[in-house]
Amino acid sequence: METHLRHQPTRTSKSRIKRLRGLSRPQYRLRVGETRVFYDVRERTVEVLAIVMKSRADAWLEEQGEKP
Repeated sequence: METHLRHQPTRTSKSRIKRLRGLSRPQYRLRVGETRVFYDVRERTVEVLAIVMKSRADAWLEEQGEKP
């Protein structure tokens, strides 16, 4: 997790980091095996909002995701 979020947390890729569309919060999702990390980036700060298993990711987004 630190490897991806420390240097380029907004650099999207097909396999790891995805910018979430249709939500103002969380802004990004990082995939690490069967785990999903949802986070926001403000200036030079990464704020991790949740670390959830893949099986719970959709439910978490439905409950906690904020639309613009």
